[in-house]
Amino acid sequence: MKRTVLALLLCAAASPILAQEKLPAAAPAAPASDPAMTGLKVAWNRVKDITVRAAKKMPEESYGFQATPEVKTFGQFVGHLADSTYMMAGPVLGETPPAPEAEKTKKSKAELVAALEDSFAYMDRAFALGDAAVAAPVKLFGMDTNKFAVVGLAIGHTWEHYGNMVTYMRMKGIVPPSSEPRPAAPSPGK
Repeated sequence: MKRTVLALLLCAAASPILAQEKLPAAAPAAPASDPAMTGLKVAWNRVKDITVRAAKKMPEESYGFQATPEVKTFGQFVGHLADSTYMMAGPVLGETPPAPEAEKTKKSKAELVAALEDSFAYMDRAFALGDAAVAAPVKLFGMDTNKFAVVGLAIGHTWEHYGNMVTYMRMKGIVPPSSEPRPAAPSPGK
């Protein structure tokens, strides 16, 4: 028994040395050049993807659906997101943003989805900025803030209204994109 324990201890002590001999030490990973914006892009790309997919998945005849008379229709949420995304991206980009008034003027599903996709493409330009650029001050809603806060707000605002869209989809018996089954991972060796 003593020999077995001693052998196990020697193996445990030697394993790091043996591992170092077999595997070359990996070089430390280079830090992301813009870690804050790199991280935010992950969240932005996810919410952007599922929001557009939700807008495309909801049938045209349900774009006028609203849960109660006091709230927006599904189509108005899509239009509102398009309008507000432009409104937030403009100051970050230092531009006067397009003002499509999609919520008020666009009626068909095709028009609203196109407005949403266009506004998200416009906001993508803001997410292409580096950390130093988004540290710059900007005014939003008459308040002093920085561009980083505005792009963060765009993510949060989109998630908020994606949540509204999910509720409407569920009320219509439609599985929202964020709840769709994920494809099975391929089996090893196939």
